[in-house]
Amino acid sequence: MAEAFAAEIAANVLAKLSSAAFQQTGCFWDVQDEFEKLKDVLMAIKAVLVDAEEQQNQNREITLWLQKFKDGCYRVEDLLDEFEIEALRRQVMERGSSRRKVSRFLSGSNSLAFRLRMGRKIKKVKDMLDEIESNKSRFHLLERHYRVRNIIHGQRETYSFVKTSDVIGRDEDKENMVAFLMNPTDGDGEGDDIPVLAIVGIGGIGKTALVQLVFNDERVKTHFWLRIWVCVTEDFDVKQLMIKIIKSATGTTMCKDMNKEELHKVLQDGLKGKSTTRSHKVAAITSTVPQYDLEHLSYENSLSLFLRLAFKEGEEVQHNNLVRIGEGIVRKCKGVALAVKTLGSLLCSTRVEYDWELVRDSELWKLEQKENDILPVLKLSYDHLRWHLKQCFAFCSVFLKDFEFNSLQLTLLWMANGLLQSSNENEEPEDIGNRYIHELWSRSFFQQVEEGVFYSTFKMHDLVHDLALSVVQNEVNSFNHCSTGNVRHLWLETSGQGASTLPSNLDRLQSLIISSNEISSNEEHKASSESLIADYISRSKHLRVLHLVDSSFEQLPNSIGYLKHLRYLSIYGNGNIERLPNSICNLQSLQTLLLGGCRGIEALPKDIKYLISLRTLCITTKQANLQESGIGCLSSLRFLRFYACGNLKYLFEDMQRLTALRILVIDECKNLVSLPPGLKYLTALQILVISDCEKLDLCMGLELGGEQAGSLRKLFIRGLPKVVSLPQWILLGSAKTLQQLYIIGLGNLSTLPRWFQYLVSLQTLGIVDCPKLLSLPQGMQQLTALKQVGITGCPKLGKRNMKQTGEEWPKIAHVPQFYVSNDLETSITYDE
Repeated sequence: MAEAFAAEIAANVLAKLSSAAFQQTGCFWDVQDEFEKLKDVLMAIKAVLVDAEEQQNQNREITLWLQKFKDGCYRVEDLLDEFEIEALRRQVMERGSSRRKVSRFLSGSNSLAFRLRMGRKIKKVKDMLDEIESNKSRFHLLERHYRVRNIIHGQRETYSFVKTSDVIGRDEDKENMVAFLMNPTDGDGEGDDIPVLAIVGIGGIGKTALVQLVFNDERVKTHFWLRIWVCVTEDFDVKQLMIKIIKSATGTTMCKDMNKEELHKVLQDGLKGKSTTRSHKVAAITSTVPQYDLEHLSYENSLSLFLRLAFKEGEEVQHNNLVRIGEGIVRKCKGVALAVKTLGSLLCSTRVEYDWELVRDSELWKLEQKENDILPVLKLSYDHLRWHLKQCFAFCSVFLKDFEFNSLQLTLLWMANGLLQSSNENEEPEDIGNRYIHELWSRSFFQQVEEGVFYSTFKMHDLVHDLALSVVQNEVNSFNHCSTGNVRHLWLETSGQGASTLPSNLDRLQSLIISSNEISSNEEHKASSESLIADYISRSKHLRVLHLVDSSFEQLPNSIGYLKHLRYLSIYGNGNIERLPNSICNLQSLQTLLLGGCRGIEALPKDIKYLISLRTLCITTKQANLQESGIGCLSSLRFLRFYACGNLKYLFEDMQRLTALRILVIDECKNLVSLPPGLKYLTALQILVISDCEKLDLCMGLELGGEQAGSLRKLFIRGLPKVVSLPQWILLGSAKTLQQLYIIGLGNLSTLPRWFQYLVSLQTLGIVDCPKLLSLPQGMQQLTALKQVGITGCPKLGKRNMKQTGEEWPKIAHVPQFYVSNDLETSITYDE
């Protein structure tokens, strides 16, 4: 599939060269003619890619030629990137000190030196593309129209919840499994044996969905005091598996630095005397009972599932012609649930008969499906994605199987690699990314695991992950497996075998993700980590992403300041690093900086205000005051989080420039006493999360003027013992916009204000663990937009609002979805 991916890359580069921004850039630097020549040669090569696609299976040389073309496209991207970087440097020079301006001039970034340097680079890339273009004649490739086949208009980590309505045709299997769990069969009659039931079936048939149904069945919940859900991968690590089990059983994450013996003791103590069950399949385990063979879905159940996904309820009766075509498609799926679901999701967006016939009559159905093969239907669905979605989906192959990723993280990674495209130049990249994720999810390329306040968590089915790997071929190098060609995206496990062995082909590396499963206090290990990172930086000058999560190194090398293409930097969870090199402030292209959980950081870099492209910033620092931090100068910020800043008493006042900020999170800042008055300038703020700040008084120091036009949509307040009533600034800042309000763990909150009735856009209200709250405010009946109310862990309030019988029930009788529970385990959570 390399050639199809080459077409996507070429289209992306041509779109950039044709944009108004680069036309202006060409005029400014007097390189417009050179840009046009690059466009011409790219278009000449792109014209023969369709023919190359059909011929490459018979000619290995064409595949290599396509690989060279992709490399050439990436080099053009790097070249264009340098023009953008220079523009940012000039902006910084304008706002910088005289000393900084002189330093920049002498460093060679002045206009004349830059123009000469870029002229040479353009010529080099043009010569490379010319050679590629001339070589196409060797293969006798024909220029053919690139036919857009879009129908769309406009091993894996499992999870333990599933909508019952999403599973069809498994009632009998579910009852058989529940019956087994209620009366398990011991292998040899010994009471201490734990029966293991292995569920066997081809990939995509619905094994996990079935087990999810059983796991969440009310009879199972009642029968077992403790239920644990853990996914076991093919190459699992025993220690990490034990940590997962302990986390699932107890909720604790404070055991990462324990050895196996200590983990075994914690696990043994946690399970002693309790009935438990295992709800995952591991092929290597020999069952103590006969294996359960899961059959394919019947044709009738397959068709029912397909129609439910392809049409709105009842709509199929208006499209008998499409239903007949759909019947043929379902027969070809042969009872594989994932295949049915994927194609139903694909076709839900079109009512054009030709589109449905295109799927039914595809040549891909002729491919043989074996146990471990990629389902042809997945490739068929991939082929109908728009080109920008293909690139974004293919990038996800860098994640390991079993990896859960959140929508915010994925959007930032896509953004850093320049994969987000929109015909609307005013659309925010974060919104484009969320739109892409929704499209991929709606077509079953992603599966949603959990929905949070400001992002959702997803994962990929293992077969879908295999599809992504086949698309990118040798551009992604995951889990220390070296590949040929130029590696673009690399995932490395530092605790795995061969972690210190570096691939040799890193000069064009764009994404480096280093994951550490162990927290080490070993000095030799720290030094090794620092040496490894420094080596990568010195050899990977084109990095866009540097992701170093849960690492143990104590310092970043000063050379990081030379990574001028870098857009994403995360050292999240590093507890050892105390300071960041100030050279990091030379990274004018940096869009994302994640320092959350870096509890050793003494202070932020003094020149952080020069990170003029920064859109996402997450901070943990020992500073008590951020008044002089320079954060207020970061006018491009969209997301700002203060996490576990234990000494922080005051934020910063100068928020006038943060008019683009959309999400603000203040979490575990134990000594924070008040919010800054400057909060009133955040007129674009859509989500505000304030959590576990025990000294914070929401009413102190903050007043929003009535003339300020608010835009707040979601407000999440948790763990604020000083709050006895909700401040009026909530109303003044969001009376017409607030849609979701979560009030959690406010132990001293006794009343809700009467102005509640003026929150006319409120759709969701969640109240959790507020034991002193006795009643809902008057006027709740006026909140006609309210769709969902949940009351959890508030015994008196819950009793007064019980359906039909509660004395306050008339206040919320108009709400379609209402639930009351005294079980705090069902409480609403937000993203960690």
